[in-house]
Amino acid sequence: MLFTIELVILIYLGACVFYNFLFAVAGRLFPKKDKTAADTLSHSRIAILVPAYKEDEVILSVAQSYEALDYPADKYEVIVIADSLQPATIVTLRAEGITVIPVSFNKSTKAKSLNAAFAQLHDDKYDMAVIADADNIPAKDFLKRVNIAFQEGHHAIQAQRVAKNLDTPFAILDAANEMIANHINRKGANALGLSASIIGSGIAFEYQLIKQALKETEATGGFDKVLQQLLVDKGYKIHYLESALMFDEKVENAAAFENQRKRWLSSQLVYLRQYFLRGFRALLKGRIDYFYMAVGQNMLLPRMLLLAGVFFMTFIYLILGHYLTVPFYAWAITAGAFIVSMLLPLPGKFYSKYLLTVILNLPRVVGIMLALVFKLKGANKTFIHTKHSKTSIDNPLVNVAGK
Repeated sequence: MLFTIELVILIYLGACVFYNFLFAVAGRLFPKKDKTAADTLSHSRIAILVPAYKEDEVILSVAQSYEALDYPADKYEVIVIADSLQPATIVTLRAEGITVIPVSFNKSTKAKSLNAAFAQLHDDKYDMAVIADADNIPAKDFLKRVNIAFQEGHHAIQAQRVAKNLDTPFAILDAANEMIANHINRKGANALGLSASIIGSGIAFEYQLIKQALKETEATGGFDKVLQQLLVDKGYKIHYLESALMFDEKVENAAAFENQRKRWLSSQLVYLRQYFLRGFRALLKGRIDYFYMAVGQNMLLPRMLLLAGVFFMTFIYLILGHYLTVPFYAWAITAGAFIVSMLLPLPGKFYSKYLLTVILNLPRVVGIMLALVFKLKGANKTFIHTKHSKTSIDNPLVNVAGK
């Protein structure tokens, strides 16, 4: 009986580590290279949709950042979906030439805001739709690179989200997590022929595709998980566009970190239950991409919890291994593979004060994640808003974030 329990734990945690290791290595050795545009490339007409819920502090500067994009001004339109913005903010945005669509809901969600905007827009005006968060700032060539990928036939695109700020330990941890996720769940997935996972912002789609997909999307938490499942179900491969950068504000403190991770962890569990059987049925039909999104990703233990589990078990076997059946070296190899999978995605400049900051703050972050496991009830039914305040980019790693 004890051996069975030991083996089940090793197989599950080992499988999670193997996934991270395999995808990290694939992203490093077999990356899909972004192509460059020909001089005769046509310019798609693009709607940039920015849902903004109580984001008066940052939305004006963010909206203004789109004016500096290296893309014909008559080929794109910035549309702020104003949910609970102050009237003065809306007036100022419109004075800046920004299209504003006011919305109001009893229970606000990103999907509701986007659907309300699509209902008011004229379909014949746009070829593509870009979705960005209210704190996001695009690189100047963002639309140009997205347009190249679209013209090449990619109709569902996830850009690389990059940290806007690295000013606190939690912001650095959040940035490191996103670098790792970009490399494993997007770059590595594409390298192995699978769809990249969607983050929720910095995403671009063929206009009619996303409009129709959003009509079928009802989610309070985990909007991105529902959307990616719908797209893959419709037969679309989600392309990761590493060269297109979208700067995103990272959480600054423990409270914001806890709220964000609570939403993520809850949605993962909810959608694992929702898609589990459908995922296995799809696998039996050879639909590997659907199974990967529905079951593979959702069954994975979040990285901080995986770290806690692997190193706790390794320590237990180091101390009490002679009382147990599975050999200590099995856990030592697992722990080593996990470390490699977490370090491979990080750029060279991160191996400095930033990595030291991460290491020093890991115990606190792991503690928060472990505590969250007992606080998930009802989290996926509640809209958890993360407040933003950064209006400029301060990231010394930006030149190497794409490696």
